[in-house]
Amino acid sequence: MNIQAKLTITYITLLSIGVVVISAYAILSIRSFLLEEAIQKFESDAFTFAQALQEEGSNEDLYAEAEFVSDLTGYTISLFDSVGMLLVTAPESATSLNPEELIEKVLQEELDAERWVIINDPESEVLFSWHKLDTNISDVRYLKISQLKDDLYGAESSIRHLIYGAMISSIIVVVIVSFFFARYLARPITQLKEAALEIAGGNLDHEINVYRNDEFGTLAESVNRMAAKLKQDYEQLKTLNEKQNQFFADIAHEVRNPLHTISGAMEMLQVPNLPEQKKEQYMATAQKQVERVVRLFEDIKSLQRYDMDESFIHKSKFDISLLISEVVSTYKPIANEKGLQLEVTCSDKSFVEADHDKMEQVLDNLVSNAIKYTTEGSIEVGCERERDSVTISVKDTGIGIGEEHLDRLFDRFYRTDKARSRDKGGTGLGLAVVKGILSAHHKEIKVESVPGKGSRFHFTMDVLD
Repeated sequence: MNIQAKLTITYITLLSIGVVVISAYAILSIRSFLLEEAIQKFESDAFTFAQALQEEGSNEDLYAEAEFVSDLTGYTISLFDSVGMLLVTAPESATSLNPEELIEKVLQEELDAERWVIINDPESEVLFSWHKLDTNISDVRYLKISQLKDDLYGAESSIRHLIYGAMISSIIVVVIVSFFFARYLARPITQLKEAALEIAGGNLDHEINVYRNDEFGTLAESVNRMAAKLKQDYEQLKTLNEKQNQFFADIAHEVRNPLHTISGAMEMLQVPNLPEQKKEQYMATAQKQVERVVRLFEDIKSLQRYDMDESFIHKSKFDISLLISEVVSTYKPIANEKGLQLEVTCSDKSFVEADHDKMEQVLDNLVSNAIKYTTEGSIEVGCERERDSVTISVKDTGIGIGEEHLDRLFDRFYRTDKARSRDKGGTGLGLAVVKGILSAHHKEIKVESVPGKGSRFHFTMDVLD
């Protein structure tokens, strides 16, 4: 049984019980009210009839008056003599029921004392009113007026039928309303169930369209946000997985090339009668490739530590302009050898709080890359002070970088020209290391480049007072 059926049955049961209870209470209340009102009217009528009959003279007049009142009101009127023997009953049909009726002695004594007695026995179906008449002309001494209690409930019967009809109509309405109300409440639950099944099945684009300002609307919105977050996480994991697969493929590729070179050099060293000069050449080639593999794994190790361990950065206060000058002086001979002009444009001291060794590695990678990819012209390493910050930049007049490469330039093993980059001895991780170090310092590396005209790499550091 689904939730809508359960809600429908629950609402019908509860509301129907409520309707039946209210209807029963209304009937009992009306019945009690009508009986009370009827008894009061009966007492008033009986007293009035007793007064009217008492003023009559002869027996015949009393009999005629009793018959007239009975016909007029519908009451049963009985007249008794002084010993309590029945004289006449109106209407005459009532006499045949008990023609020898006699007033009990106890009741006579009570009437002689009280002159008026109302008998309303809950177990009796008849209501009685007894009166003692004071008349010296006729034989009549006692008057009994009676009425069936069922006759008092004539109006109540009509009202009861109306209530029954209203109750049945209400139950029908309850059934219809309960069905639609249960459907209204169950619809978002059904939609949420279907959405959960869709999401569990991998359909993260499924959206719940429940526009309600209640808990169901809030829950539907939460499920939609959850699905969107799962989709986002899935896309990130998918991208990460693709990058990871590419990363391992690149590692295998980067390691395979130097290993092939080392293997070839070792084979050549085993050639008989190989000249000493050739041996030294092959040994130098093998050594160079071994150093390349070592640098590769050192860079990978560094990147892993930047990703997993923020405490890998040990900050201290130092003058970054001085560090720039030291790095530039290291690379000046290499630049001069290529016929390049390597300059420093830092005028003021700028003290920053960072990891000195890691920032040296950043500058080292950026300057070495600039020299590597610049064939003529100049390289300018500068630091521009702006109040509480300093912008460090490395600008060259090299080959530049195409706009299509800028978004992935700092990805691991990404090369704009794979063949040319590998020939220059790079690991493909230099810029990724730069980005990792600056990210650990909560800073961002940026690049501006025009193919054929050069590139400018720059980042900003906070300056200490």
